Amino acid sequence: MIKIAIIGFGTVGQGVAEVLMEKRDYLRQIIGDYKVVAVADSKGSLIGDFDLLNAIKIKRERGLPEGMDAMEIVENQDFDLLIETTITNIETGEPGLSYIKKALKRGKNVITSNKGPLVVAYSELIELAKENNCKLLFEATVGGAMPVIKLVNNCLAGNKILSIKGILNGTCNYILSRMEKEKMPFEQILAEAQELKIAEADPSYDVDGIDAASKLVIVANALLGIDAKFEDVEITGIREITPEAFDVAMEKGYTIRLIAEAGSNGLKVSPRLIPLQHPLALQGTLNALLIKTDLAGDVVVVGKGAGKRETASAIVSDLIQLYG
Repeated sequence: MIKIAIIGFGTVGQGVAEVLMEKRDYLRQIIGDYKVVAVADSKGSLIGDFDLLNAIKIKRERGLPEGMDAMEIVENQDFDLLIETTITNIETGEPGLSYIKKALKRGKNVITSNKGPLVVAYSELIELAKENNCKLLFEATVGGAMPVIKLVNNCLAGNKILSIKGILNGTCNYILSRMEKEKMPFEQILAEAQELKIAEADPSYDVDGIDAASKLVIVANALLGIDAKFEDVEITGIREITPEAFDVAMEKGYTIRLIAEAGSNGLKVSPRLIPLQHPLALQGTLNALLIKTDLAGDVVVVGKGAGKRETASAIVSDLIQLYG
């Protein structure tokens, strides 16, 4: 019996819980039996013997009851796997960083969707996992449902990764592809994206390139073996892009996309000219990564980079990798 604690019971944490229930028969055939023994958020928790579906209902209707806080659960409860889905903070990594550190020090496996801890302390966390003979998996941190880490480590094993570049923020891609098509100014498309809940009320994390840069740091560390930090990324956002810029680009057979790239020339996130027939000339909220290798050549992967079920997909794939 695999005992699971879910810390962070917002949209992503609830999505994971839903998939664990929905896929129970399938997962049992692969990893054996499992049980969620604790769920917690910043305000409350449930531990022990409880119904997971009811836990989601309680959370949505009135919030988790006060009780043992998240750190007390990580420090003291009996579990085998911590699924950590708290809010991202790329400056401190907290609170997720402390939860992950404590779990790894206890020799517990960890799966996280939280970019913050890996941006702040990637090398330290990987070393902690090795020292304590446990695993830290983080497929969900880079491209949501888009498989990146496993694709390179498993399917492209034996290849040297020469460079990685792609679209790592769906909000920016939506805005730019709409600007390309509609020839409307950035502010107008952004306002529409906010109405559709594609962009946040404060969109700076996305449109200023911060989100893409944080994902790029994780990719560079995990796949290129670069000991990169957030401050190593040269970042330019998309606020200054105009409809006229698309007119000029289109005349020459190009479009404009926010591209994150890591390779021999360092780490960079910026708007770039992309040929119209290029695999990175994507429309809508899709993410994509072009992986340049020495043996397999160029490999392109495309997928949804965000969303409750999409992120849960990546977390469950990590669960199967751990115990399958």
